[in-house]
Amino acid sequence: MSTATTASRGRLVGWLALAVVLLTALAIGVIDDGGPRTPGERARDIASSVACPQCDGQSAADSDASAARGVRSYIEERLAAGASDDQIRDELAGSYGEQILLTPERSGIAGLVWVLPVVALVLAFVGLAVAFRRWKGRSVVRASAADRALVDEALAGTHPGSGAGSAAPPEGS
Repeated sequence: MSTATTASRGRLVGWLALAVVLLTALAIGVIDDGGPRTPGERARDIASSVACPQCDGQSAADSDASAARGVRSYIEERLAAGASDDQIRDELAGSYGEQILLTPERSGIAGLVWVLPVVALVLAFVGLAVAFRRWKGRSVVRASAADRALVDEALAGTHPGSGAGSAAPPEGS
């Protein structure tokens, strides 16, 4: 097997390994960990994903405003009644409007918030791969016969500037 074929296979294995690592990292990031287990954890999770109706940019879980306390107590009441997390979020969005939800939907136009960063990352990797391939093709430099002769002369000490007539470097340098 030639060296070029071995190097080509090595690069292919490297790219495949990179793809496996990237896909594994993406899968781990997307997989749900099963969600909160206790009603308190569920209430905190829901309140963290809902904005405080009175505060700007603060979740209902982090705010001490009376409206946030009301949202938290409503969440606890609905959980005690057996409502699911999505039902509670939908009810709150129906009462206060979609702007109360801190996480965008994963479908429709709002789904672009989740997809565009991944697409940008993939395009960046593709762009880097194309750039590296172009740079690799340009890096082949071959020495001419004149270049080899010049190196041979320099190594042999017969270059015109290396003889007895050449000036010595100044003292102390």
